[in-house]
Amino acid sequence: MILKILVVLLVVIGAVLAFAASRPDAFRVQRTARIKATPDKIAPLVTDFHRWGAWSPWESLDPTMKRAYSGAPRGVGAVYEWGGNRNVGAGRMEITEASPARIVIALDFLRPFAAHNVATFTLEPSGDATQVTWAMDGRHVYVAKVMGLFVNMDRMVGSYFETGLTRLRTASEAS
Repeated sequence: MILKILVVLLVVIGAVLAFAASRPDAFRVQRTARIKATPDKIAPLVTDFHRWGAWSPWESLDPTMKRAYSGAPRGVGAVYEWGGNRNVGAGRMEITEASPARIVIALDFLRPFAAHNVATFTLEPSGDATQVTWAMDGRHVYVAKVMGLFVNMDRMVGSYFETGLTRLRTASEAS
């Protein structure tokens, strides 16, 4: 009887691992919000890491988080490094492209796991407002594919993006 249970367990584990291997190598998390402000009012809040405290959903998760700024003061070449509790982990961001219509950030996570992603903010004027899209693209290593079977990253990260866009709306519309 124990042998049968062990064989069934091994078959189930093998099936889960095989299914994980078949999952896509790339992922994208994306959310969009309409903000009643022009791109030139919104972009400075994104291209200046010193101003992320006004809207970033991660800034309030660890009040003792360590922050370091280097490179350019804002825009291309601006660098932000952080280290904090398990809610925020540790990592580094660098702005690699910045215009009123598009901001691209190289996003490197160090902890709780290493990952190298790209975050993009697209700002499209729409009447008296701007459609702001926040997206993150990256690659799934095998372990992330297995974890993805049990944790919905789009829902988890997407909820932070939604919170961030709501706060970005508040900060943009107030200025």
